[in-house]
Amino acid sequence: MAKNKTKDMTNGGIMMNIIKFCLPLMIGNLFQQFYNMADIIIVGQFVGKTALAAVGSVGSLNFLVIGSVIGLCTGFTVPVAQRFGAQDFKALKKYIANIIYTSAALAVVITAIAVDLTDPLLRLMNTPEDIYKDAHDYIVVIFAGIGATILYNILASIVRALGDSRTPLYFLIFSSVLNIGLDVLLITQFNMGVRGAAVATV
Repeated sequence: MAKNKTKDMTNGGIMMNIIKFCLPLMIGNLFQQFYNMADIIIVGQFVGKTALAAVGSVGSLNFLVIGSVIGLCTGFTVPVAQRFGAQDFKALKKYIANIIYTSAALAVVITAIAVDLTDPLLRLMNTPEDIYKDAHDYIVVIFAGIGATILYNILASIVRALGDSRTPLYFLIFSSVLNIGLDVLLITQFNMGVRGAAVATV
């Protein structure tokens, strides 16, 4: 039988529980940065300087929208952690079900708004014309994949709320390696340019 990776952090030494829980989170943050850097490095190497500038120019926009989505997903799971700590599993199941329904609805709404506002936001940022197309092609694919971002972050946040911060880290490491492989494949073999990098990221 597989070992149960959930952990009730109300039991045992507080400091040791926090350290053991936070270490995978810190390593995960490094891999998250590596994940983003991979797109920039590979695009710059195989597509060119203009494409590199385009991907870099939408970094803040990407962070604004995707960062907000990640924050929402994390906030949604606070009641899950509270119910798990209280051993109230009936309420915990209800919270998880509600989170999934709410997240699905938000995924549709946020995706539609973000994709629709891509052009106005790029114009508002005074994106240079020589990189505008590549910037648009990259970020619109990222925004179109917000549903996948929400899916991962909701599941990861729920697992963390149950005291397991390692499983999301393992998945993130796997995703980082897969992202690099898909970046190279879609850009060099399928000639998808910045769109290939965005599809690989999603």
